[in-house]
Amino acid sequence: MNGLKTLGLAAGIAALLLGSGARAESDFPNRPIHVIVPYPAGGIVDIVARAISEQVGRDLKVPVVMDDRPGANSNIGTALAARSAADGYTWLVTGPAVLVNPALYADAGWDAMKDFKCVGVAVWNQSVALVDPAMPAKTLAEFIALAKSKPGEFNFGNPGTGSSIDLTAQKLFQAADIKLANIGYKGQPPALVDLMTDRMHFEIVSLALALPHIKDGKVKPLAVFTEKRVADLPDVPTIAEAGYPGASYVSWYGIYVPSATPQPIVDKIHDGINKALQNPDVQRTLSVADIPGAPMPLADLASLMTADYGKLTKVVKDSGMKPQ
Repeated sequence: MNGLKTLGLAAGIAALLLGSGARAESDFPNRPIHVIVPYPAGGIVDIVARAISEQVGRDLKVPVVMDDRPGANSNIGTALAARSAADGYTWLVTGPAVLVNPALYADAGWDAMKDFKCVGVAVWNQSVALVDPAMPAKTLAEFIALAKSKPGEFNFGNPGTGSSIDLTAQKLFQAADIKLANIGYKGQPPALVDLMTDRMHFEIVSLALALPHIKDGKVKPLAVFTEKRVADLPDVPTIAEAGYPGASYVSWYGIYVPSATPQPIVDKIHDGINKALQNPDVQRTLSVADIPGAPMPLADLASLMTADYGKLTKVVKDSGMKPQ
């Protein structure tokens, strides 16, 4: 009899737990959403994260708490997100570092494909290859020929090991079989300043950041890392047109939740992000950063994450990239 009572009690507890879980999923969200950005406040990723998450919060009628956690090449904030409860109340907004840093750092603190699920693409980040105006090369082919003729004499302004810019550059350097001196910077703006003042030879820069300086003639564009030519730079060839189709890469900022988050909650978050991405005010804000993301099915987001994980970790390994 005691055994039967014990079984009955266990079954009752299990039913209560299941019911509690179901209620938590159906009531989601009923408290503030915590958005972790593993970069400094006021930067592009922070602006993008705020635009989307705050609109989702308004639509779902819950507060959103922004939490900028820069440091260790975004590892601190990303590891915090990976350890958070899988209940839908913690989001991570970041770039490709979430995919590649575990290949760079033995103790990164997470495994992208095991610990995270992508629930939205915030923006697609186009970039452009630039040289200083005094550079005699007028095309990418001419610059590569110069670099090969004078190995080690040209430098590259690197805004961060494993960043989207670094990964794009490494793909090009591998495809072109050239080596440039790697000069580390804390972000793209200071590297761009040095390029404009002839202290740097070659850089790859986010198009939104570079475009005003290109139009002012302060830097010289050689190629855009896009599938099609950019409307604002109709005379600048794509990287494929410049002769290096294998170097084409358009990075993106993704929105992630812990992978164990229940599917009904994932669906609500995904639907909320897709709705926010269609909001005109959000689109205007995101267009300042680059091309706004568009609604994508969860299966397509998973495929995108998997494909970029494979491509980018291969770049890290093939290039011998090491943390700075």
